Amino acid sequence: KKSEVSGVMPKADIKPKTVHRAKKWSGEVENLYRFQLAGYRDEAEYKQVKQVDMVERWPETGFVKKLQRRDNTFYYYDKQRECEDEKVHKVKIYVY
Repeated sequence: KKSEVSGVMPKADIKPKTVHRAKKWSGEVENLYRFQLAGYRDEAEYKQVKQVDMVERWPETGFVKKLQRRDNTFYYYDKQRECEDEKVHKVKIYVY
């Protein structure tokens, strides 16, 4: 597991109050799965770390299309669902 990345924490570092795991698949769970695969908690953390306003999404499904990891390599995702049923329970849902 990776520890906190040093040096790239902006002033407005939002920390989640609680966290729970996804029970069943949904569009929200799918996108969280994609952010967590790329090494982020969720969209808020991604935007904060990468200093971007918009995340590229598939217009048909609204799913995240492309994410840049902390090491600057890119993850590209399909239009279709990628989070299999057996992986749903691994997705963390953060509450702020």
